[in-house]
Amino acid sequence: MATSDFVLGGLASVGATFFTNPIEVVKTRIQLQGELAARGSYVEPYKGIVHAFVTVAKNDGMSGLQKGLAPALFFQFIINSFRLSIYSSAVERRWMHNKNGEVSYGLGLLWGAIGGVVGSYCSSPFFLVKTQQQSQAAKQIAVGYQHTHTSMTDALRQIYIKNGIPGLWRGSVAALPRAAMGSGAQIATFGKTKALLIEHDLVTQPTLNSFCAGLIAGSIMSVAITPPDVITTRLYNQGVDAEGRGLLYKGWLDCFVKILRSEGVHGMYKGFWANYLRIAPHSTLVLLFFDELIATREKYGLHY
Repeated sequence: MATSDFVLGGLASVGATFFTNPIEVVKTRIQLQGELAARGSYVEPYKGIVHAFVTVAKNDGMSGLQKGLAPALFFQFIINSFRLSIYSSAVERRWMHNKNGEVSYGLGLLWGAIGGVVGSYCSSPFFLVKTQQQSQAAKQIAVGYQHTHTSMTDALRQIYIKNGIPGLWRGSVAALPRAAMGSGAQIATFGKTKALLIEHDLVTQPTLNSFCAGLIAGSIMSVAITPPDVITTRLYNQGVDAEGRGLLYKGWLDCFVKILRSEGVHGMYKGFWANYLRIAPHSTLVLLFFDELIATREKYGLHY
């Protein structure tokens, strides 16, 4: 695995995160409202995506739409450094190709899942802090458990003092299904779609090819990732007792069962459209930036 692939994968995601973080804030709030309450039995501070944007800006200020940006940048850099460098290595070594030399969707799922799992676990503390900061809101529009972090470093310090290193990686194992499903679907679809668009002479220009493949990959990813994303958001945001145990959920399965029982299938897809509007452009931009950075490296021979 080239060091440059690792760095370029991280840089590609950082560029995209500046544009998509406000949608992530809205998505997190929508996923947390009405937590473990039957549909229609609770007040909804956020009545759709547009209303949520206006509500956050009105009550938390415009800066509220960029809450959790610092940990989001660290999270995206780390997870995509692993995901995209592993993907790039798998393509270069033809580990994603079948016996006929064609890109295999199944092998793409495998290598995408592996990259997602490794990156997710390593970046988990930043996803934890990102979720908790993004949920912090003015009292009148607050949803979910409200933490009192003043910054990313303050959050990391508070969590470490209270629960030590295990506290920083709380929920990391439960987040792996989200990473495996989302990353697997994205990477497999991106690689296969790029190959098909070129094979059928539909989109052969490199930049446009990457853009189209990234958009399709992001759409598939948003469908696959929303239910495990809701579970991960709930697990990371919940409060904990003195022993570091969650106040609402014991783990991934317990959270899944409680959401289904209390909120139904609708609860598993809360924030779907916000998720789609975040993931589709973010996926498109990350994969496009990554391909463009790789092309620039090849053009100028910057291998290291």
